[in-house]
Amino acid sequence: MTSSPARPRTGALSTVSAASAPCPVVVLDTDGHLAELNDPARALLPAARVGQPLSSPAWLVDADRACPAPVGGEVGDRFFSAHPSVLAGGGTAWWLTEQTAYRSAVAELTAERGRTRFLTEASAALLASLNLERCMEVTARLATEHLADAALVVAPTSARSLPVVSCDHRGELTHSTVPEPPDSVPGLAEALRGFPPVPSRWIDPATAPDWLIPPGFGEVGSLVITPLPGLGVPAGALVLLRRAQQHAFTEAEESLAGLFAARAGAAMSAARLYAEQNSISDTLMRELLPPTLRQTQGVEFAGGYRASKDTERVGGDFYDVHPPAEDSPETLVVLGDVAGKGLEAAVLTGKIRNALHALLPLADDHARMLRLVNNAMRTSHHTRFATLVMASVRREERDVVLRLTSAGHPAPLIIRRDGTVEEADTGGTLIGVLPAITSRTARVRLAPGETCLLFTDGVTEARGGPLGDTMFGDQRLRRAAAECAGLPAEAVVERVQMVTSQWIGDGRHDDIAVLAITAPRGAHLSAVDGATRGRYTA
Repeated sequence: MTSSPARPRTGALSTVSAASAPCPVVVLDTDGHLAELNDPARALLPAARVGQPLSSPAWLVDADRACPAPVGGEVGDRFFSAHPSVLAGGGTAWWLTEQTAYRSAVAELTAERGRTRFLTEASAALLASLNLERCMEVTARLATEHLADAALVVAPTSARSLPVVSCDHRGELTHSTVPEPPDSVPGLAEALRGFPPVPSRWIDPATAPDWLIPPGFGEVGSLVITPLPGLGVPAGALVLLRRAQQHAFTEAEESLAGLFAARAGAAMSAARLYAEQNSISDTLMRELLPPTLRQTQGVEFAGGYRASKDTERVGGDFYDVHPPAEDSPETLVVLGDVAGKGLEAAVLTGKIRNALHALLPLADDHARMLRLVNNAMRTSHHTRFATLVMASVRREERDVVLRLTSAGHPAPLIIRRDGTVEEADTGGTLIGVLPAITSRTARVRLAPGETCLLFTDGVTEARGGPLGDTMFGDQRLRRAAAECAGLPAEAVVERVQMVTSQWIGDGRHDDIAVLAITAPRGAHLSAVDGATRGRYTA
C-alpha cells in the first residue's frame, strides 16, 4: 500500500493504493529502482519496468531520495509536478499531477499582460505628439522594437510617390519618398485603402521590392502588411519585416500588430487632423486680424490691436483702411467694436468687415452705409450689437480733410500741434439693435503734424492703476493724447498703447484697438503709387 500526499506526514499515513489513484503514481525504493506503478503511470512511462532503475524522466530520476521534495518537469509535450510520499519501508511514492493546461494558461496570461503593457506604453508614446512625422517615427520605432526586425510606415497620398518612414534592424530612422506605386507590394494598396490585412502566409517575401528592404537587412523571411485605421479615412499602412533566420509571424503576433496599428492609425489621424485644422485656423486668423497699415495718398495711417486675453489673437475690435477707388476718391477708415470677446465676436467682426467692403461704392454716404450694415445685422441670427466710427480721408494741399461719422462709438479725438485735444462733433446709435439708426457727421481739417485718434472703449474702460480696479477714463486718454502733439501716426499709437498697458498691468482687459490718422509734416509731399515720398522736417 502507498500513502497519499494529500495529508501532511503526521505518522498516520493514508492507505490509498497506487492502483486506485486517478493520477500516475511511481513508487521507488531506496536504491532508485521501480517498486510499483499504476496504469496511468504505465501509460505515461511505457519504458518503465518494475524492479529496474527508473530511466526517465530525468527530473524525477535526479530527485533527492534522502529528503524528497516536490519536483516537476516535462514528459513528452506535457508538464507534470511530482509530490513525494515517504513509505514505511523507506521507499518513496511519487504522485504526478499534470499541469500542462495550468502552465499554458499562466504563460498566456503573462504574454497577454506583456501585450497589454506594450499597447499601453505605445498609446502614451503615440499620443505625446500631434506632429504627423513624429507619430510616424514613433510608430516605426515601436514596431521594430516589439514586433519585427524592421518596420515601415507608409502614408496615403494622392501623389504618385509614397511618403515612407522606416526603422531598420539597427534602430535607425529614415524618411524617404518612394516613386513606385503601392501595387508593387502585395497587399499594400489594399491596406492604404483601409481594407483588412492580408495574412502574412499569403505574401511571398521574395516579391518584396528593394525599396521595402533596409540596407544590410538580408533575406526577408516573413512579411506583414496591415492598415493603419484613421478617423473616417485610412491613416496609412504598417509593414513589418522579419529576417529569414527568425520564425515566421504567428496569428497571435499578427493580431497584436493589428491592435498596435489601430492605436498608431488613430494617433496619426489625429495629428493629420490637427495639422489641417491648424492650417485652416491660421488662414482664417490672417483674415480676422487687423491689417498692417501704411502711408496712403500722402496721409499717415497707423493702428494697434490687443485682444482681451494674451492666449487669443482675435476679438471683437477691428479696423480697416480702404484706399481710394474708382467709385470713391477718398480713403475710407473704419474702426469698430462688437459686443463680446474671443472667437465668436471675431467671427461677427469678419462679417461686418466683409459687408463694409462690399459697400465701398457707397463710401461717400456714411449714413446709408451704416443703415445697410444695421439691417444686415438685425436680420442675422446673431444677438450681438456693434459700434462703428467711419472716416473718409483726402489730401487738400498740405492739409488732410476728414468726414467722421460715429454710430454708438466714442467720438474720435483731434490732436492739434499745440497740444490741444478736441473731441470730434459726431455721434449716433448702436448698430444691430434698433430698426432705424441715426448718425451725425463731423468735418475736420488736420494741419501738418496734427492727428485724428480713433479708439475703442477698451482703452477708456481699461481697469488698473494702484488699486487695480480704476478705469483709465477719458481724461487720462486726453492727457496721453496731448503728449503726442506733433508726433507721427505710428508714434501716437505706440504711446497710447504703452500708457494703457502700464495702467492695466497684469489685470484683465477688454479688446483694445487704436488707429491714428496724421497729416505728415514736411516741405515736399507727393503721392506716388499710394505712398508718400519726400523729405520730412520738424
